[in-house]
Amino acid sequence: MDEAKPFKIPKREVWEAFKRVKANQGAAGVDGQSSAEFEADLRNNLYKLWNRLSSGSYFPPPVLRVEIPKADGGVRPLGIPTVADRIAQEVARRYLEPILEPVFHTDSYGYRPGKSAVDAVGKARERCWRYDWVLDLDIKGFFDSIDWELMLKAVRHHTDCPWVLLYVERWLKASVQMEDGCIVTRTAGTPQGGVISPLLANLFLHYAFDMWMVREFRHIPFERYADDAICHCRSAEEARALWSALGDRLAACKLVLHPVKTKVVYCKDVNRRGNFPVISFDFLGFQFRARKTMWRKGEMRIFTHSFQPAASPKALTRISREIRGWALHKRSDKSLTELAKMYNSCIRGWITYYSHFYKTQLRPTLQRIDAYVIRWARRKFKWMRHQTKGARDWFDRFRRANPKLLAHWSLCHGNGRTMGAV
Repeated sequence: MDEAKPFKIPKREVWEAFKRVKANQGAAGVDGQSSAEFEADLRNNLYKLWNRLSSGSYFPPPVLRVEIPKADGGVRPLGIPTVADRIAQEVARRYLEPILEPVFHTDSYGYRPGKSAVDAVGKARERCWRYDWVLDLDIKGFFDSIDWELMLKAVRHHTDCPWVLLYVERWLKASVQMEDGCIVTRTAGTPQGGVISPLLANLFLHYAFDMWMVREFRHIPFERYADDAICHCRSAEEARALWSALGDRLAACKLVLHPVKTKVVYCKDVNRRGNFPVISFDFLGFQFRARKTMWRKGEMRIFTHSFQPAASPKALTRISREIRGWALHKRSDKSLTELAKMYNSCIRGWITYYSHFYKTQLRPTLQRIDAYVIRWARRKFKWMRHQTKGARDWFDRFRRANPKLLAHWSLCHGNGRTMGAV
């Protein structure tokens, strides 16, 4: 039996929240405490957290702000809560999600159970074949711009649970500790990186965007993943009218459409005539544009063009940068088997995500790993150091004999012994 407290939060919920946070790992927050350090005194730490949550005395510590490099050279601000705060947020998320999930729009895909970015890309692909125009939306600084009063109004619409309302407000208003150590008071937004932030962001845009589209532009389908949205239109005029109306709607919700990144796109393939300024767009790491495709009809292969997604240049640049950061060629202290164990999970992740559409786009980028492997071999084996061709021949023989050692070899070179490099 839980002790009598102002708020009835079962201890079991705190335990389940801890298990989820532990599984997701994550960096330490402002207190420097890792998940392992929290777990070292788990029973006591969880009890203290439950006690404070249940009594109303829990105040979230500042969120640690870090900057994550973006493929375009910019940075994305990320807020890292402490381990204890992530657990507390997870308790609230577990309470709110079953209430909000049935309410959300079918074409809202971000951070929802049973939905994924791949689902959103697939639906956008299908609709780009049926609609000639797209309005590609970009909300400027969305996570940092969410209005607190509007956010709390939306939460209150779905629950009157006092502890949820109390702590959501405290999380919204938690201060931020910058990388130089200074504490900054915030006036809007929800830190991107918080456990409950994606759910709150979805709720905010459910009313600011999804339901408004249903009321005002029911005939225009869309896919939304968090603050990234694509709207499918019949004409350029319809897309521009939507852009204008949506600008006014978001302004009423204290949000701003990015004037440069928001654009009207013609979903062009070779069967259409005319010149149009924008004929491609990026969505969730994929670039949509007209591409050469091959269809099989019995024994025949038919080549045509259609509007298709494939891994975007920005995504490939990010992957290339990460591969370069591994510095494989300098790891001569490791065997190739050990290196495969270190990096295969990352390679498989890229292949799993980007292979859903036009997977051959990945090949040239992943083949850069092979160049580093050859450089690794020339450092490791003395006889190769002055034999460039000998190192390449060794690589080809080794790869054919071990076709599944590195996760990308099947994609880039086929399945082994009889196939040469592509």
